[in-house]
Amino acid sequence: MDLGLQDKVALVAAASQGLGRAVADELAAEGSSVIICSRDQQKLDRVAQEIESRTGTRIAAIAGDLSLTKDIESIVDHGIDRFGRIDILVTNNGGPPAGKFDALSREAWDDATLSVLTSVLDMTRRVLPGMKERRWGRILNITSIAAKQPVENLMLSNSLRAAVTGFAKTLADEVAEYGITVNNILPGYTSTERVEQLAATIAETDGVDIAEVKKRWETQIPMKRLGQPEEFAALAAFLVSTRASYITGSSIAVDGGWTRSLF
Repeated sequence: MDLGLQDKVALVAAASQGLGRAVADELAAEGSSVIICSRDQQKLDRVAQEIESRTGTRIAAIAGDLSLTKDIESIVDHGIDRFGRIDILVTNNGGPPAGKFDALSREAWDDATLSVLTSVLDMTRRVLPGMKERRWGRILNITSIAAKQPVENLMLSNSLRAAVTGFAKTLADEVAEYGITVNNILPGYTSTERVEQLAATIAETDGVDIAEVKKRWETQIPMKRLGQPEEFAALAAFLVSTRASYITGSSIAVDGGWTRSLF
């Protein structure tokens, strides 16, 4: 299937590893020029070189802290200077710390809000005018199954991912007439660095080893295994493609059947 991504320009946030890296890989393989960002310039440069060598596609690696508005503005502006425009925005950021409400300070809530919600608002605000002017665009937010079915001990993620979902659904209505789609993609338990960290935190709290935590998750998943980043990236590439032009305002889980809700 030709996704029509040849010569598109995509910005993929938090793309030095994990799901962001997998999405950047997939879009580059489809022929898109890709802007990748994270805090670590050295790691970004290595990832950019690897993707360019494998796909022959142009990659721009721009370091920045997505919790800082000025860094987001710099990332977007540098990307536009390099490629002339941004057609596709894939928002993404590391998940906030685990913890129950009583263990979370006001500062923890403020930090998580900046990272999970405000970063999405700032990135969207920066790229949306150009998308409206060209009357074409794709905004895809990588959130979490926690936005649809809250996960125990993830108070911050459960709350703030749901806020991103509400924002995206509302924005989708506002920009649909411009040929812009806005969707959310919800990863389940996937073999990434973030899930490894989460497993380690739970293992320490419960006094078990990491393998036992993963086994618990696998028993809850109908497919009886964790997902792979490339399985997630395949849907992400479709949702930002020209072929997905009539899908907007949707939140789609990639979770092996873990989510129990009907919608």
